[in-house]
Amino acid sequence: MNGRQSLGSNQHIVFFDGVCNLCNKSVQYIIKKDKHKLFRFTSLQSDFTAHFFTQHQYAPPTDSIIYWDTRQFHIQSAAVLKIACLLGFPTSLLAAGYILPKPLRDAMYRLIARNRYKWFGKRDSCIVPSAELQSRFL
Repeated sequence: MNGRQSLGSNQHIVFFDGVCNLCNKSVQYIIKKDKHKLFRFTSLQSDFTAHFFTQHQYAPPTDSIIYWDTRQFHIQSAAVLKIACLLGFPTSLLAAGYILPKPLRDAMYRLIARNRYKWFGKRDSCIVPSAELQSRFL
């Protein structure tokens, strides 16, 4: 196991669909708002992700952003809200979404996830981070 893979267990990791335009824009937004550089990122299509999920005996859903908070995985609306809470004001105001019942929040999430390519488009390949952002990606 290389150093990058062992590093991941102690990091806040956002696993995202690397070919989804909405997902890539969301990652760019998180990077911009993450003043403390808390989050690291990796695409769901990466070798790191496959190894990390195997290491943690996790079978992920294929249509969800996944957030690892150093202890457990969060998916769908829970992942979005937990990430938002850590980004500070005004993004943390999204925590108001917790007042909605989880089944309703997740149903709204799944509607967007099912239509993300149609509504926002799709890339032919995963993004390649700039040299400046390389350290934020696993």
